[in-house]
Amino acid sequence: MVIFLTVLHVLAALFMILVVLLQPGKGAGMGAAFGGASQTVFGGGGSLTFLGKLTAGAATVFMITSISLAYIASSHQSVVDDVAQEEQAVQPPAAPAAPAEDQPAVQPAEAVPAEGTTAPAEPPAAEPPAEQAPAPAENQPAEGGAPQP
Repeated sequence: MVIFLTVLHVLAALFMILVVLLQPGKGAGMGAAFGGASQTVFGGGGSLTFLGKLTAGAATVFMITSISLAYIASSHQSVVDDVAQEEQAVQPPAAPAAPAEDQPAVQPAEAVPAEGTTAPAEPPAAEPPAEQAPAPAENQPAEGGAPQP
């Protein structure tokens, strides 16, 4: 059903484009393009009503198929809901096994250089942060001035 509506929708859109392009412009009719007199391809005044009716019919079919496809698409379950349900169905991985009691836990040891190599130089110790000058107290006089209120 969805495939049929989609094909009908595309055909209605293409037909409507064709019919709109066949309609005469403001100053010239389609008759001038085919070498005839203006407004005489489909008869004296009949081209406007005939093409107008075709345009209205194509637009009606296009709107009905658009609304039908939108309704069908909204009534189906969302893909996001499907993914959320699949994630809930998957169990979380098991926690890693604790080390056996008869085996001691491996603790990181300092790197020991191989025989015949020198140990890498230790990184320099971090310098202590520079001391900041204390802020003047509110009631103490500033440099060379009177106490501040």
